[in-house]
Amino acid sequence: MNTRSRYASRRTYLVPADLSELAGPFTGVVRLPVRLDWSEQRVYDLSDDSHVGLMYERVIREASHLDDLRAYLNRETLIRLWPHLYLPAQARKTWETRFRDLARAA
Repeated sequence: MNTRSRYASRRTYLVPADLSELAGPFTGVVRLPVRLDWSEQRVYDLSDDSHVGLMYERVIREASHLDDLRAYLNRETLIRLWPHLYLPAQARKTWETRFRDLARAA
């Protein structure tokens, strides 16, 4: 097992109390702050599902405050894209344990 996968399996991932808290944008263009995305991209066109998926993966993996999840994730979009998101196993398990809608969507 490499160091990165050991870290991902031990890391704590934030999860909101309810998916209805996720009221982030579902149209337009979003620029993530460096604390969530330190890549050169950081700007996501929400009309492109590949952009949205990448943005959601980064926010779920890197959020250090619940407000990050609330500000950048949208409930309906998350449920729609959930089966296609590439997430650490522990993050996916944490979210699916809390939200059966996501487990069913997977």
